[in-house]
Amino acid sequence: MLLLLTALAVAVVVQLARRGRLGAPPAFFRSPEHDARVTLANRFANGDISTDEFLERASVLNWTPGVDDRSTDQKQQRKR
Repeated sequence: MLLLLTALAVAVVVQLARRGRLGAPPAFFRSPEHDARVTLANRFANGDISTDEFLERASVLNWTPGVDDRSTDQKQQRKR
């Protein structure tokens, strides 16, 4: 019985994490595109790339800076 309750608790935590209700998702739930966006934003913030280069690379990633990615990702997951 204890094993069943533990498995249920783990399943609930995993589902909440996937839906983004526990804060930032752990690295194993994030897409490679998310990591690329973070890297791109950091390079822009540090002044390593220009505004034009930032916007060009963001468009390659199909990313509109300033838009909340979690709400878009959640809508896409619901369609699946």
